[in-house]
Amino acid sequence: MALLSFLLYVFVTAFTPGPNNIMAMLVANKYGLKKTIRFSLGVGSGFFVLILLCAYFGLLLKSFIPKVEFIMTILGVIYMLYLAIKIITSKNDGNHNDGDKNNSFLTGMLLQFINPKGILYGITTISTYVLPYHTSNVSLIFYSFFLAFVGFLGTYSWGVFGSIFRKFLSKYNTQFNLVMALLLMFSAISILLESR
Repeated sequence: MALLSFLLYVFVTAFTPGPNNIMAMLVANKYGLKKTIRFSLGVGSGFFVLILLCAYFGLLLKSFIPKVEFIMTILGVIYMLYLAIKIITSKNDGNHNDGDKNNSFLTGMLLQFINPKGILYGITTISTYVLPYHTSNVSLIFYSFFLAFVGFLGTYSWGVFGSIFRKFLSKYNTQFNLVMALLLMFSAISILLESR
């Protein structure tokens, strides 16, 4: 496994803006840190279940269709490059208005099953970095827990440092997006080189 590429991809995806992180920042601004903890724990729990589902679905595909591994790798790389382009071209306008009911554990958990970034992240990470090297139940549970924990940390850090990140992103949005996009591109190229 390309450990550096894996960790870069996990870090960039977990800590860049997305539905979970923006929601956590909003929850912290509206309701305080206590509500952010509940929301972030919900995100982590839902993400753990989502990653496990992605892992076993990917394993099922790999066992029945061995050639799907290369296709899944290519799709993962394409998605990572797409994310990099989206990050470079994104604008931070600060207009994220959500209702007052976005502060519970259940909301955070259920958000994972309608969050396209989370679903694609789970499929990409598991199919590209985990399944080619690890297929035991213990490994799949370990990686699912690890990815959910990093996701929780990313979400919670956006809640805790929401105001700092918002000021930073509004001031240095272009530079931050460029660095994150370049890290994603590096991860994608590393995957392609290793899959040969």
